[in-house]
Amino acid sequence: MSQGSTSLPPRSGARQPVKAKKQKPPKKRSVVKTFLVLLFGLLLIVAAALAYVVFKTNDALDTIGTDNNSVVIPAGESVKEKAVAIALLGLDSRAHGGGLNTDVMMVAVLNPNTKSATVVSIPRDSKIDVDGYKERKANEFYAAFYNSAKKEGMETEAAQADAKQHVRTVLGELFGIEVKYTAVINFQGFADVVNALGGVEVDVDMRMKYTDSQDGTNIDLQEGVQVLDGDKALDFVRYRKSNDGKNMSSDFDRNKRQSEVIGALVDKMKSLSGAAKLGSVIEAVGNNMKMDMPSNEIKNLLQEYFGISRSDVTFIPLEGNWRSPYVYLDDVKLDEARAALKAKMAE
Repeated sequence: MSQGSTSLPPRSGARQPVKAKKQKPPKKRSVVKTFLVLLFGLLLIVAAALAYVVFKTNDALDTIGTDNNSVVIPAGESVKEKAVAIALLGLDSRAHGGGLNTDVMMVAVLNPNTKSATVVSIPRDSKIDVDGYKERKANEFYAAFYNSAKKEGMETEAAQADAKQHVRTVLGELFGIEVKYTAVINFQGFADVVNALGGVEVDVDMRMKYTDSQDGTNIDLQEGVQVLDGDKALDFVRYRKSNDGKNMSSDFDRNKRQSEVIGALVDKMKSLSGAAKLGSVIEAVGNNMKMDMPSNEIKNLLQEYFGISRSDVTFIPLEGNWRSPYVYLDDVKLDEARAALKAKMAE
């Protein structure tokens, strides 16, 4: 056959390799398309999860804080720009709990310039005597102010706000700084936060066994390093004595345990697993905490200090001598705590 002649069409059944090769690109496009669809679906799921967390977070922060529209933060005064001191009060509000006495009292100063904090814990039985106020045990102030406000005819919310304001003033006088906000969290909130993070690892320093049928207390912890759920962690920080009088624990020991647990929670919150549970944590707090800080400022606080670790927090437990019915604070230790809080404010 000459070179110029036309080729005959292939016989029926002959292989056509050229056409087979042309069919591969559509398959590749199909794989890429499937991958993109899956990726898009994954992004939608992540976006939905984030939206849920944001929704729950905003809802919780609105519950925790005050009305954003009623408080205007002056320029340069936001917690994102200036150090702030906050009073932290823990109430035993269980069904058979201790009423309005604050079994946990701390003052925390957080500084955005150094992304660090100093936390001073106050023994509950400390004798506090500052100008303008009747001397009392530290844990009695909030209840006294609240009950006084109620007797004057204030509604519950207003009485709570009045009590927080007076506690801030008392603690500000005690430490020589301006305490700008007060956060009140009940014991159930503490337990819920621990549970939301999947428990907390601590070193239980002694055998803890104590029961009280009147308030429902049933503490039963073995000594040693272990992961505690919310209720057990609460037992750990509350433990004071055993029924047989053998393993006794002071308020100073309680304060050290409180600092240990808070430090462990801070580290766990910073971890990947903790960050993934942020929505649950904030929701747990939102159901159990009230704070006289605007909701937007609470959000700024979370954003500013979310990455903080235990090494960025200095815990200072006040010490003293027990002479019934008071703990008389050690003046040297108190002065050191004052200096530390003031230094953190000035960084």
